[in-house]
Amino acid sequence: MRPLFRILTIAALVAALPGLAAAQDDDAALKIAEPDFTVISLPTSLRLPKFGSAFRVTHRFQRTLGEGDFGDLAGDLFGLDNGAVIGLEYRFGIVPNGQIGFHRSSRLKTIEFFGQYGMLRQERAGLDLSVIATVEGVDNFKESRSPALGAIIGRTVGDVAAFYIEPMWVNNANPLPSQLVDDNDTVSVGLGARVRIRPTVYISGEFVPRVAGYDPDVSHGGFAIEKRAGGHLFQINFTNSFATTPAQTVRGGTGSKDWYLGFYISRKFF
Repeated sequence: MRPLFRILTIAALVAALPGLAAAQDDDAALKIAEPDFTVISLPTSLRLPKFGSAFRVTHRFQRTLGEGDFGDLAGDLFGLDNGAVIGLEYRFGIVPNGQIGFHRSSRLKTIEFFGQYGMLRQERAGLDLSVIATVEGVDNFKESRSPALGAIIGRTVGDVAAFYIEPMWVNNANPLPSQLVDDNDTVSVGLGARVRIRPTVYISGEFVPRVAGYDPDVSHGGFAIEKRAGGHLFQINFTNSFATTPAQTVRGGTGSKDWYLGFYISRKFF
């Protein structure tokens, strides 16, 4: 009986393998350690199911948290009275593993178009690898267009954490005319992480050092606390820049002591 039981057990496991693989590849299923498509400004390797979509609203309040004393800061409700840089984003799953999207930031009226495709899955390759291509332009895409190419290398640790390394090349990163500058491109290596500290609460952070090319002032960085509620993610963040696009991110922060309060709200439709 024991050999027969072993044979039946092995047969059942073999029969279940296609179903397990399909469950792993179900992009509509909640990825608890990777609940959203961005960390703060950096993209993640989260996939959209085919014909699924997602929407995001971002705010960065324009008053620096280090300006004036605490009474001044509280009087401005920690920056809420000083206007905000607002971003609107929509992304769509156009093919399996592939998504396209549109982002519009009120900072210099920047419009970004992007596409992202998942090449490898962690379940099979030990890590998740996606490639991303973007192009953005200021004044509603009329001027100073900046294409970018990059990769997103992601790794989740159970349902607890997700880590990202993101090499990125950005053309026309320098906002000055190209004939006036030597460095017009930037190569950066973004570092991001998200850790779940409660069943639906996360902390996240990112840092984007430049490794070659145009390298002004301080590198972009930020940290945040997040709450997941169904298909929504609510984030309160603290960053040293207003960046929400690749070119804005590699241009860095506004100053070593400049930090801004912000938030974003995202919603999945699948």
